[in-house]
Amino acid sequence: MDTLFSHITAVTMDEAMHVYFDCFVGVTDGKIAYLSKTPPKEKPRKIINGEGMVLMPGLINCHTHLPMSLLRGYADDYDLSTWLNDYIFPREDRLDGRAVKAATLLSIAECLRFGVTSVSDMYNFCDEIAQAVAESGIKANIARGITLFTDESEDFDFEAYLPCQELQALKEKWDGYDGGRIRVEASVHGEYTSNYRLWDALGEYALNEHLGMHVHLSETRSEHESCKEKYGLTPAQVLDCHHVFDTHAIAAHCVWLEPEDMALLAKRGVSAVHCPVSNLKLASGCADVTAMIKAGMNVALGTDGSASNNNLDLFEEMKAAALMAKGKTGDPTAMPATAPLMMATVCGARAQRREKECGMIKLGMDADLIMLDFTSPHLMPCHNVISQLVYAASGHDVIMTMVRGKILYAAGKYLTIDLDSVVRELAQYAMPRVFTDDKKVPEQEQA
Repeated sequence: MDTLFSHITAVTMDEAMHVYFDCFVGVTDGKIAYLSKTPPKEKPRKIINGEGMVLMPGLINCHTHLPMSLLRGYADDYDLSTWLNDYIFPREDRLDGRAVKAATLLSIAECLRFGVTSVSDMYNFCDEIAQAVAESGIKANIARGITLFTDESEDFDFEAYLPCQELQALKEKWDGYDGGRIRVEASVHGEYTSNYRLWDALGEYALNEHLGMHVHLSETRSEHESCKEKYGLTPAQVLDCHHVFDTHAIAAHCVWLEPEDMALLAKRGVSAVHCPVSNLKLASGCADVTAMIKAGMNVALGTDGSASNNNLDLFEEMKAAALMAKGKTGDPTAMPATAPLMMATVCGARAQRREKECGMIKLGMDADLIMLDFTSPHLMPCHNVISQLVYAASGHDVIMTMVRGKILYAAGKYLTIDLDSVVRELAQYAMPRVFTDDKKVPEQEQA
């Protein structure tokens, strides 16, 4: 046995939602190999004292844009359209791979600090994102978000379109890396940023290559209603007509879904990714998560990018999801604490097609584990561990993050990321490149 957590409280998130007090959890060869109220006979190589601590499955952030940490706090308090078109897109146009890698490493450090062990990311410069993921040890489903702004009457060649070429290269190089720690997905950025020529081609490619699909869907009222005016169909319906959901898909936001959309997406097996903090901050609306669940949809959680959140703390999303559901319905029982905790673990693993490897503390599963210190004043007394995790805890209470049995963060130290080097790279190269408004910005070859 490589590592033993002793005398710890384990929130397993298994089918019966077992919580074991004063128990022992053992890790061998990256897998959960022992779970009992009594200590093992085998002497472990390392013992971690779990008295006063809570062990749970690592959290899964199913929708984010990791490189956008570079834009954190740059353009706050705007609606989505103004935020994107007037502020975000112009700065993103100045990004290069080197800046993206530095920003991605910063975001991964934040994820690990807050107990996130797997992410679903949508962006470009995906080779550099994958490099950062590979170095850090975190799990990731990486999607090259693709837009197409040409007129629908114009010809479109999937093989000749540069973003599609980048997706194919990404798939060949990174899909399945390190035993599946990295997975590559296709991505229609959104209905409003593309047209049917891309939808058809990308849907066919994803299906043929057995790739997942990652889309933005019905995030704002204007996006949703404009689609209905243009096509006579909702975004979910029109994308489905063009085979975008023929493969395993996740749909981010889903704020303005109609009942018919929910039934359709449930039938197609599409997972919704609820991003309550970003949706509230941009005043995009309040997704009807309880209705989605009743319709049979799998619902996971995401932070969105840290430019619209402004952090990657999934504990904050859990609390916000529960409060939003209660406020929207006027029913304090609409979303009990178990629900967002499942959304951040079990449902997230299902959305990533990783349900057989993570999301629970269960024998044989990957040891993707996080430990929280429950001796802090704001976490005492503890009448109910699950309620405490959702309503009182934050990512700052995480003191250890482990992926596949390897500790990546512990007690303020990042064991796979040189954070000082990342900060220097951001300050000396990435920030000047993106935010210096004259032409004298750092060049890649001068580094």
